[in-house]
Amino acid sequence: MTNNKDQNKRHEQLCRQIGIKESRKLRAQKNNLKTIWYGFSMMGLIGWSITIPTLLGAGFGRFLDERFPTDESWTLIFLVTGLVLGCFNAWRWLAKEDRKIREEHEKKDE
Repeated sequence: MTNNKDQNKRHEQLCRQIGIKESRKLRAQKNNLKTIWYGFSMMGLIGWSITIPTLLGAGFGRFLDERFPTDESWTLIFLVTGLVLGCFNAWRWLAKEDRKIREEHEKKDE
């Protein structure tokens, strides 16, 4: 008798998992165009979030090189600093968006 109950529970769990995966698939097919445009906008946002700090760093470094000439290249130092800060900012933003998307999917699957 318990073996039959265990089989029924496994069958119910399997059916629920199949239903969840099917609903995800249908949602993904329905939102395909939205996903493409969202991806393009995300690429643009990431690009600018890296480009702007890099250019600001290079501009500030050039300003320092012109005003206070030294053996070090402030332009190069601040260009790399801006690039690193921009990449870190983009990575942090992407991680936050990924977390938000995963939470939405988990809520919809329940």
